[in-house]
Amino acid sequence: MPSDSSFPISDHCDGLRFFNPRGHVNRTWLDVLKWRRTSTAQPWPRSVTIEPHSLPPFTVEDKVSCTWINHATFLLRFPKCNVLTDPVYSNCAGPLGRLGPRRVHPPGINYRQLPKIAIILLSHDHYDHCDLPTLRRLARDHAPKVITPLGNGALLRRAGFDHANIIELDWWQQQRTGSGPTVTLTPARHWSNRLSGPRNGRLWGGFHLQAEQRNVLFTGDTAYDPEHFTTIRRRLGAPDLALIPIGAYEPRWFMSAQHCNPAEAVQIHIELGARQSVGMHWGTFQLTDEARDTPVTALQAAIQSNSVAKHSFRTLNPGETIFAP
Repeated sequence: MPSDSSFPISDHCDGLRFFNPRGHVNRTWLDVLKWRRTSTAQPWPRSVTIEPHSLPPFTVEDKVSCTWINHATFLLRFPKCNVLTDPVYSNCAGPLGRLGPRRVHPPGINYRQLPKIAIILLSHDHYDHCDLPTLRRLARDHAPKVITPLGNGALLRRAGFDHANIIELDWWQQQRTGSGPTVTLTPARHWSNRLSGPRNGRLWGGFHLQAEQRNVLFTGDTAYDPEHFTTIRRRLGAPDLALIPIGAYEPRWFMSAQHCNPAEAVQIHIELGARQSVGMHWGTFQLTDEARDTPVTALQAAIQSNSVAKHSFRTLNPGETIFAP
């Protein structure tokens, strides 16, 4: 495994920095200033009341269950292994879990209700996905293994994970997890940066999980890419369940290089050939200009205009569980 400052040269890495194939866009502080001066964010509620949920029973016959906790945090239960994606339980999506955008609803499953977590999938280093306070709690209480893209190991060690429990992968590399799913790191069109570390000094990606004759794809944060998703389907097969972002996409001139919008999410669903897709990355933190519920209504419109089966791409309420088809 390469060190945190030297990586294999590839179509997405020059040895020190990562980039998107077929053109990489780096936004500057001038772009941020232009965004703030030329657009107005739609109002969000200060708080949203959610219906309390408990985890439904899970049996071996269920194969895979999927519970949306919030934002990009899902609990995936397999018969012999529980997996948590991009866990964020802090009140804010920012440094220390106390700065940055505040959550408008509590996590759909209380932290104390979580079953024993064997594996965490950490897609990239942005604060709304890589929440060190939550990771510290999980390292202490569950001691799981963490699978993550290249360069994120130092962050996880800061969060208290043992070196032996951190697995860093490059795109298309695969990790077997014993009784759990086989995990493949998949490409995504995004970027990385936080207060510590250089911009794009850590890789980003999604995760394909295969177990119990089921394929699950967690795309991570991604913009639409004309090759990534058809390639994922060709190399790994059409997912039975795909978890795809639908929020944080306005204004498009700024966000299109890093976040897909609902219409593009439907295109990703189509190109993957997913039997069932679930929208994520919406409704918890106000990161961009669209209103809180706009991603859901825009998704419904895109489903209809693309003649996609109505229930094949849906959203969940926080804490709601579905079972992979």
